[in-house]
Amino acid sequence: MSGRVTVLTGGVGGAKLVLGLLQVCAPKNITAIVNTGDDFQHLGLSISPDIDTLLYTLSGKANKAQGWGREGETWTFMEALKSLAGEDWFLLGDGDMALHVLRPSLRASGQPLSGVTAHFAASWGLGLNMLPMSDDPVATHIMTDQGELRFQRYFVEQRCAPAVRAIRFAGAEAARPAPGVIDAIRDPETRTIVIAPSNPWLSIDPILAVPGIREALAAASAPVIAMSPIVGGQAVKGPTAKLMGELGLAISNEVIANQYAGIVDGLIVDERDGAEGLAIPHAVTDTLMKTLGDRVRVARAALDLALRLA
Repeated sequence: MSGRVTVLTGGVGGAKLVLGLLQVCAPKNITAIVNTGDDFQHLGLSISPDIDTLLYTLSGKANKAQGWGREGETWTFMEALKSLAGEDWFLLGDGDMALHVLRPSLRASGQPLSGVTAHFAASWGLGLNMLPMSDDPVATHIMTDQGELRFQRYFVEQRCAPAVRAIRFAGAEAARPAPGVIDAIRDPETRTIVIAPSNPWLSIDPILAVPGIREALAAASAPVIAMSPIVGGQAVKGPTAKLMGELGLAISNEVIANQYAGIVDGLIVDERDGAEGLAIPHAVTDTLMKTLGDRVRVARAALDLALRLA
């Protein structure tokens, strides 16, 4: 495909989609804008879960069974940490530590998160342009029936068990899009903008909360295509369906379309759910991405719908 493609993405599901796009588009023509609302400091280390999931997935290093972390990981560090009564609720594998240690070291030398991310992507020969949504800190906070929790405390430590009442993005109002983010949306050579099938409230909303990004999407000349995370009335992975219920929302593609109202031109939905009642332009396909072939199919569906709407 000629022309550039820009993707807004969270972690596992979005990484699968980007991997599919890399099979049908030149890597240099793809820009991934990645959620950093999950980022946090832990044990003095800088953790960027969604960026790292993309790095591992696109470089072929990801754990194939779980979709995150490294394949063949070992856990000597965690065993030593536990022996010292250290916090062990967030797993840090031995190989995984390389990113988490090097990231704050490079940041301390003056590199912004965008520069560090580009360094990692280039080191592993990925070829695409991978951008954090912002170089400024933005933290997803979950208001629950058990109080306010930082995202990783809710997602990892509490395993999404607390009921969600509201979500806020601390620091978003003062944040600026990372260099290249707005350009990737506005670039006249960009032919398609895709919102990955990541959790709209926990992975995509943090990106949209950074001033200027939502407005750029609304004004984009390229079609903006959203991928619904709903499959058979449920979410493939993560707490999307549970979260929607707790926020009083029906688990449907109409709700997903309404969530993105004003910024998307089309929606990709799974064949198990169909498109009955959808007013927005759409395409129906099997959106489960278990194999590389599945990921290519879903990527092509997004590109084809964008071409039809262009």
